[in-house]
Amino acid sequence: MSNVNPTHTEAPVSSKRLTRSRSDSMIGGVCGGVAEYAGIDANLVRLLAVLGTIFGFGSIIVVYVVAWLLMPQD
Repeated sequence: MSNVNPTHTEAPVSSKRLTRSRSDSMIGGVCGGVAEYAGIDANLVRLLAVLGTIFGFGSIIVVYVVAWLLMPQD
C-alpha cells in the first residue's frame, strides 16, 4: 500500500519572471522584458509606450524609469 493521496494535487510552479531583456533591448530592456513576459512582439510594446507617452503627457516615462530601476536584468 502506497502513501499517495489521489485527492491531493500540487499547483504547478510557474518559472515566469518579469525581467529586463538583454537580447531585445533598445534603451533599458524594459519593453523587451514586458513583451517576453506577455508573449507578444516587443515592437508592439514599444509602440504602445510611445503612444502612451504622447497621449499621457509623459507619464509613461516615469513608469518606464521606475520599471528600469526595479526590474532585475535577465
